Amino acid sequence: MFATRQISSLAKRAFSTTAASNGAKVAVLGAAGGIGQPLSLLLKQSSLISHLSLYDIVNTPGVAADLSHINSNSKVEGFTPKDNGLKNALTGCDIVVIPAGVPRKPGMTRDDLFNTNASIVRDLAQACAEHCPKAHILVIANPVNSTVPIVAEVYNKKGIFDPKRVFGVTTLDVVRASRFVSEVKKIPVEDAKITVVGGHSGVTIVPLLSQSGHKFTEEEVKALTHRIQFGGDEVVKAKDGAGSATLSMAFAGARFTNSLLEATVAGKKGIVEPTFVKSPIFEKDGVEFFATNVELGPEGVEKIHPVGKINEFEEGLIAAAVPELKGNIAKGKKFMA
Repeated sequence: MFATRQISSLAKRAFSTTAASNGAKVAVLGAAGGIGQPLSLLLKQSSLISHLSLYDIVNTPGVAADLSHINSNSKVEGFTPKDNGLKNALTGCDIVVIPAGVPRKPGMTRDDLFNTNASIVRDLAQACAEHCPKAHILVIANPVNSTVPIVAEVYNKKGIFDPKRVFGVTTLDVVRASRFVSEVKKIPVEDAKITVVGGHSGVTIVPLLSQSGHKFTEEEVKALTHRIQFGGDEVVKAKDGAGSATLSMAFAGARFTNSLLEATVAGKKGIVEPTFVKSPIFEKDGVEFFATNVELGPEGVEKIHPVGKINEFEEGLIAAAVPELKGNIAKGKKFMA
């Protein structure tokens, strides 16, 4: 099964044998859910993780027992709320990944999820601030445009917010863009590298197709842009109410986590991933958080890349995204107020 002509970059990272001698302790909060289980499976393969700590309200010990039989070196433990489970799961963590929350159902937008998921993220962030205040926090729980500001506000209230260590995982938008463009242009996904900026829902997702090096017709640009922005709806509809984009999100979450591990644990340079972080790029417009390509380093965010040269169509997309993002961010901050 490994005799494929090309191995994905995620697989290369997962099976890397060049790990530092001391790996990281990584927690997955929501590890028994639709994203959490496949995400934990992918992370169990990483040689840069020495301890995989899984937490959810139910079933986590069983998930951990199952994963512990995989013959990679990381230790796996599963915790539930009883017996100070969340504290034990988080203590000593280097990275915390948060896919916890309720999934989208047909007809729901990411904002429809807000009230439930905002409370979940707030409570988990408070636990992280208490038990692993220096850990890198990777937020998958939707709506990311609002939940990342919630985490930041939790840390701000405690006076410990480090903008280099809080990330909204927007990698799925880039993964989708690469796949969709490769299908349209009939090229390998490795040759379809698409920068996606903005946020992580609907019109806030801005694919910069003009920077890809490929030529597109006007119709292709419009169709691809819409599909990249609303690709999650395809999955929700196809699953007929039984779930959302869990497997592709797990893949994207593992890709970002592994990239951060390469930068922080293995000390590799030049690791660049898209992510929704505190950013100066549109701060003048009241948008404190924005996703662009970010170079990762030992402390987390090393360098925030600018949007770069874009065309008139993409300028229009960003013009539509900025006020929407401003409202999403304000919604998260208002929840914490």
